[in-house]
Amino acid sequence: MDKFYNIDDINNEYDVVILGAGPAGCTAGLYTARDELSTLILESKFPGGHLAITDCIENYPGTGEAISGADLAMKFATQAIGAGASIRNGNIVKVHVDGDDRSVTLDNGKVIKFKAIIIATGTKPKLLGAENEEDFIGKGISFCATCDANFYKNKDIVVVGGGNSAVEESIYLTKFVNSVTLVHRRDEFRATNSIITKAKANPKIKMLLSSAITKFSGDKKVSSVTIKDLKTNEERELPIDGVFLFVGWIPNTTLLEGIIDLDQDKFVVANKSTKTDVDGIYVAGDVRKKELRQVVTAASDGAVAAKFAEHYISSLK
Repeated sequence: MDKFYNIDDINNEYDVVILGAGPAGCTAGLYTARDELSTLILESKFPGGHLAITDCIENYPGTGEAISGADLAMKFATQAIGAGASIRNGNIVKVHVDGDDRSVTLDNGKVIKFKAIIIATGTKPKLLGAENEEDFIGKGISFCATCDANFYKNKDIVVVGGGNSAVEESIYLTKFVNSVTLVHRRDEFRATNSIITKAKANPKIKMLLSSAITKFSGDKKVSSVTIKDLKTNEERELPIDGVFLFVGWIPNTTLLEGIIDLDQDKFVVANKSTKTDVDGIYVAGDVRKKELRQVVTAASDGAVAAKFAEHYISSLK
């Protein structure tokens, strides 16, 4: 990874450019490089995406045991590089697609042409805007019950949100935790009635409506939250062991608007082959419109996108 920050030594043209070096992007790069396609993976932050800031992963097949997200992310990146892909730290300011004229432009002015592109830019979680919130992401604040529930066995946690995801995941978490305090800022949940009824019947779930978290506190990890009653403005501190936020995700697709089909929430629309509505443009990982977002599904998307990108490039010859 010594060359990661050296953006000056890359070529001006590649068979495949991959946007994002998370599990989806690195897997795609592994496959395209093994297919002997010149491959550049561009990452605006650091390899791994959300995975790199996840404390521990226990459900990725083949690891055999728990592994830190950072270590698993490095394995993804190292294997892609070993296959021949280049991973570079670059901020993309423009994606241009006009027939065969295709390129990305970096913030240093460098223009890189490509034949096919794989979008693996991922998402960013919607946050609450509470005090100290960003300091505790990955340190007691989680966004995935399937990923992290096992770390909170017999613990007391808070879930924030009012839609189906928040309520369903609260029910799921009760299989592991001692208690769930479900916090929602509105008077009513947006989840379907049948799910709400099931949650209300669960003795481990306590519901706080018209309430919001205003502050996260703790030393190395979250140990308490400050909850405000939005009707009375009264605040109280609640000791907890962890917080799960289910208030939505924001796909990183701003640069793609007007180029490919996005749904109403700006996720990339693609078929089962990960192909978008534009030939030669594929999508993989969390940025794709789909039902399940996990490391393993991101890697799967990456493999599929890479193989169909290779088919597309072969058809150009």
